[in-house]
Amino acid sequence: MTQPPAVDRPVVGSYPDYEGAQRAVDFLSDNHFPVEHTAIIGNDLRMVETVLGRLTLGRAALAGMATGAWFGLLVGLFLTAFSANNHHVLVLIFAGLVYGLVFGAIWGFASHAVTRGRRDFSSRSQIVAARYDVVADEKVADEAKNLLIKLGWRQGQP
Repeated sequence: MTQPPAVDRPVVGSYPDYEGAQRAVDFLSDNHFPVEHTAIIGNDLRMVETVLGRLTLGRAALAGMATGAWFGLLVGLFLTAFSANNHHVLVLIFAGLVYGLVFGAIWGFASHAVTRGRRDFSSRSQIVAARYDVVADEKVADEAKNLLIKLGWRQGQP
């Protein structure tokens, strides 16, 4: 049985943040409501890029070193699986870590230098919504609304 598209279902609750919508669905679940008939829809989406700081060649190299270290450690651990001698295990792990650090630093430095100052900052992007609607299938929408009204009363909301 296929479910109807989420956008065609009635709204049973609307919340200013995702946590509120998530709390509503969790409340429905706690009250033995068939939550498989619900969905959370984010409305009025926008992309927010938070600038974390200035990115210099040194910081780019350090970030590359960190990434390279993890990758080198992973490669070193992977190589130990094929090592015939147990006493070389630490040498392989350490060598992977060192090579990862070196090549990561070179890669981070070079990749930032190639941009020639066009993006001299680091940032984090995320998609956020102005509001989050909880929707439910028509056959259970009234029950969901009634339960969410009870949740609102518990939280002191109108």
